[in-house]
Amino acid sequence: MKTDSIPLYAEPYVAPKWLPGGNAQTIYPFLMRQKPLFVYRRVRWELDDGDFVDVDWLDGNTNAPLVIIFHGLEGGSNSHYIISIKNILQQYGWHSVVIHFRGCSGSPNRLPRAYHAGDSAEIDWMVKRIIREHRQFNTELQPVYAIGVSLGGNALLKWLGEQGRDAGNWLNGVAAVSVPLDLAAAGAALDSGFNQVYTHHFLSTLKYKSFEKLEKFPGLFDGKTLSKCKSIYDFDNIVTAPLHGFKDTDDYWQQSSSKQWLPRIQVPTLLINAHNDPFMPASVLPDAGEVSATVTRVFPEEGGHAGFIQSPFPGNFEWLPRRIISFFYHQCR
Repeated sequence: MKTDSIPLYAEPYVAPKWLPGGNAQTIYPFLMRQKPLFVYRRVRWELDDGDFVDVDWLDGNTNAPLVIIFHGLEGGSNSHYIISIKNILQQYGWHSVVIHFRGCSGSPNRLPRAYHAGDSAEIDWMVKRIIREHRQFNTELQPVYAIGVSLGGNALLKWLGEQGRDAGNWLNGVAAVSVPLDLAAAGAALDSGFNQVYTHHFLSTLKYKSFEKLEKFPGLFDGKTLSKCKSIYDFDNIVTAPLHGFKDTDDYWQQSSSKQWLPRIQVPTLLINAHNDPFMPASVLPDAGEVSATVTRVFPEEGGHAGFIQSPFPGNFEWLPRRIISFFYHQCR
């Protein structure tokens, strides 16, 4: 399909009547899992610090736009929200690429450091490297866009705010989906009530990877304390904060939250968060005065966390990618 046939899509999100509530709208898409209609081309970047990053490409048409995608906590190129986006991007012949954060591609990374929600320094070199490499093989300059989901969206928004107008030298537009804009509020939400189900899910892989690191780097942190850890707050206090130069969890969450950077964003940005996202309380979503004029806020009443599935049963995943692609094509060129 040609890019000039992309229709304007601004339909409001409507949740299926058969899938009520933020938890159901979060969990069902994760369990349903769309089949990928494509095959990735994996490239490994060997880094100057001795580590590596795995990059999964989906090649598009000659001189088509490029979309860079950053995944969420413990996600990757096979996450359901990424597959749904990629399936639609393929229909339009756009290039797209998922850049895995360190340790998220199926192979443990080599260094003590991993990744975190405020890692805008990683976003900076990743964006610039992928664009430079892409332009070596594409003679005509085409638009470049970026999508960040959940944790990846937080790091991307923080980078946008830090860069200000300079971000426009690299990206034509950005979409950020289900972002924990206020990490303290998100952390408190995850550590309470039913949401502890999600915490248990995340900790199962985070703790496993951390114990692998402890075997390679004895004394890196307290393994006995980690084994008893049952909350995201405690995990970040034991592992994430000290490994990445923060004093403690509170310092990490305060410095890394992207909400404070939204007024400084100068690139057209689509911000999508559902009011019933169990990871992000609606009470802390930004109002119009807390974002720059280049930020478009779309806050549906429903949708869950990176869910946004639609009727008819058993559901489809098209609303989110079509809303994003329409924004890129019609408002960011």
